[in-house]
Amino acid sequence: MAKGVIIFTGPSLHPDEAKKILDADYRPPVGRGDVLIALQDKPDIIGIIDGVFHQKPAVAHKEILKALDQGVKFVGGSSMGALRASELDDFGMIGVGKVYESYKNGEIESDDDVAVVFNPQTSELLSQPLISMTYNFNRAFDEGIISSEELKNLNETAKSIYYPKRTYKKVLKDSNIDLTKKNRLIEFLEQKGKDIKREDALLVLKCIESLL
Repeated sequence: MAKGVIIFTGPSLHPDEAKKILDADYRPPVGRGDVLIALQDKPDIIGIIDGVFHQKPAVAHKEILKALDQGVKFVGGSSMGALRASELDDFGMIGVGKVYESYKNGEIESDDDVAVVFNPQTSELLSQPLISMTYNFNRAFDEGIISSEELKNLNETAKSIYYPKRTYKKVLKDSNIDLTKKNRLIEFLEQKGKDIKREDALLVLKCIESLL
């Protein structure tokens, strides 16, 4: 095991998959107080990929600042990690990936863009993140699968759905797009759809590996 490395992850990158890439101490999505508990084990590096948003209080800024003050290297990306890194990178937290950059440049601002629901036992995703949906719909538009009006309708429909119920199936069902286009879009998503949060989670592991 990579000595002194603690990583909080869950639905964005399952711990079992992460362990095959980087052997570390993997813990469930971070919540309020979890970083303080982690500090008791005197880690050299802490990585945040996933965190809780509404189930219980989110990880506090002061917890991360305390870790940084103690000389712990802190890396964030993908989900809660990206949000906190965009807020605390001036204090030394390292942010990586598309989601982090999107928060940093103001392209997205709300935790609604990355929030999902998942099975706490298996970390299986039960909804889809808005940021991945938006990215994939835009790619479908770029490839001529949908029109600009259809793109607008899909993005507005996805945004209007409360995040625990936000799935591609529901967005397509609630949108005003004809069946032929929906079928083409489903085919595109199955073949070329990207999971932005998963890709960013892999970058978090790569960054931590480079710090070791």
